[in-house]
Amino acid sequence: MKIKVGLVEDSPNLARSLKENISAFENVEVMFVASNGQEALQKLFSFTPEIILMDINMPVMNGIEATKRIKHQFPEIKIIMLTIFDDGDNLFNSILAGATGYLLKDEKPGKILDALEEAMEGGSPMSPVIATKSLQLIRGKKAEVSDAIEKYNLTKREIEILELTAKGETYSQIADKTFISPKTVRKHIENIYVKLQVHNKIDAVRLAIDNKIV
Repeated sequence: MKIKVGLVEDSPNLARSLKENISAFENVEVMFVASNGQEALQKLFSFTPEIILMDINMPVMNGIEATKRIKHQFPEIKIIMLTIFDDGDNLFNSILAGATGYLLKDEKPGKILDALEEAMEGGSPMSPVIATKSLQLIRGKKAEVSDAIEKYNLTKREIEILELTAKGETYSQIADKTFISPKTVRKHIENIYVKLQVHNKIDAVRLAIDNKIV
């Protein structure tokens, strides 16, 4: 069985080279090539790839926005970012958008094939330098959260209630899920308001999200 692949790349020369390189493998079939995210979305109504190799910096619609939309409309399709950008913001935003993996364009064709096969088996392929950056990113995000929690002196219970509040749960629903009374929930929320120096749920949730507490 061949791995059905879509390729999204705005450079015609690079797109042609990538297509030739990965099509040389017997178990890979490149179903389409698109020059931007919008064109890729249009192609998906005619083709059904299993994996898309997605560039990031493209005109009309960039790869991160395209990934977000494709995962919304076609959640079964796996997307591997294939890009020259190895910065933390692109990595983080790509993962949030739903990317399965993240490779740099200077990877050899054999490595790209390995990544396609790994993704098909349920893995999350990454170039070594990207894997290192992702660990650093996770550690950094955890440090930011810890600093925010320490700054506002929130307890585990208060963070739990903030998370449920952010999901739109009512006092009664929060009480049921945390096995405490609605009255106790209300008291916790009052304490949260004091610690965060806010006066309502919307401001509390916004501040918690901005500080990555929830």
